[in-house]
Amino acid sequence: QVQLVESGGGLVQPGGSLRLSCAASGRIFSIYVMGWYRQAPGKERELVGDITSGGSTNYADSVKGRFTISRDNAKNTVYLQMNSLKPEDTAVYYCAANVKYYTGSVTRTNDYWGQGTQVTVSS
Repeated sequence: QVQLVESGGGLVQPGGSLRLSCAASGRIFSIYVMGWYRQAPGKERELVGDITSGGSTNYADSVKGRFTISRDNAKNTVYLQMNSLKPEDTAVYYCAANVKYYTGSVTRTNDYWGQGTQVTVSS
């Protein structure tokens, strides 16, 4: 089994910053892509950004220049640094990862999701 556990959400004023973390645990062989998604009330889940094991990043246009994704491969952890937050960034933020894991003597690959963490930007 593989688990993703997020932390770091909360309430912040417009213009403020937050840092989210997501740690993967379990019988992990490797993780190629780790990313962050968000879902606001009444809206579909959308990609915020992702990062490969080699460090290549991809961001949604709405967060470019404000959010930064990084990862620590040794710790199987991905981070989301969010600066200049806006009320429209309010959402539940989910971590996702494409994980190759051990099952017996072989490996399999699957996508996993965290439980989500609430980010609220409000004065």
